[in-house]
Amino acid sequence: MPETNLIHNETAGIERLLEIMRRLRDPKGGCPWDIEQDFASIAPYTIEEAYEVSDAIEREAWDELKGELGDLLFQSVFHAQMAAEAGHFTFQDVVTTMSNKMVSRHPHVFGDESREKSADQQTADWEAIKAAERADKAQQGTLDGVAVGLPALLRAYKLQKRAARVGFDWPSAANVIDKIAEESAELVEARDSLSQAEVEEEFGDLMFVMANLGRHLGVEPEAALRAANAKFTRRFEGVEAKLAARGKRPEDSDLAEMDALWDEVKAESRAANRTCDS
Repeated sequence: MPETNLIHNETAGIERLLEIMRRLRDPKGGCPWDIEQDFASIAPYTIEEAYEVSDAIEREAWDELKGELGDLLFQSVFHAQMAAEAGHFTFQDVVTTMSNKMVSRHPHVFGDESREKSADQQTADWEAIKAAERADKAQQGTLDGVAVGLPALLRAYKLQKRAARVGFDWPSAANVIDKIAEESAELVEARDSLSQAEVEEEFGDLMFVMANLGRHLGVEPEAALRAANAKFTRRFEGVEAKLAARGKRPEDSDLAEMDALWDEVKAESRAANRTCDS
């Protein structure tokens, strides 16, 4: 059958992948698991694959990146196949929409506008184009279009960035730091006297303001936290390695010993970084 030949044709490119996805979703001969999926059940996998792409880039694992990008592409193909089955749109519609968007958003490349602009001017123009696109979609509110499904810390950053465009922002980082002190005090009070729900609310307020401080400092909080997670992982693995050299595991140790080993690992890491920088 022609589609069988396409599936086994390693030079067929995206058409091969689209046919594989169609066959996987075929109610008569497809994969039972793939057939049972819907947009909601697949969405978490899409988010996970995007993070795995980011992880491969951060680790500079270029051999892995090819596969991770393929996994992310497959998620787009999966969603597009389900959309086609429901009569919403096709994968080609996705491609056309994206192509049109990029052409529209880069008039200095694909249109008549001059490329002789500063990075700041190009950013301002980009935001103006996006604002016009939101208006066309009847998204009139300042915060319209900030995806609800984003990681909470990243969404906080984007919400605050959007509000700042219309002047709803603290004048300086110093004002934000004062607000952090205020929210911290409220959290301590909540811990001592309020319900767990109120403690959670105050903790959320503090994290929200911390995200805003990152924006004022030019720090993307999601990226900063990922880096902190990676650093913690490296250092704790160093603690485990030192314990293993003593014939022990973390559960065989205590906080005092692990804290001392943590300080050793941190000092060794800083010394290694100074050596690399010299």
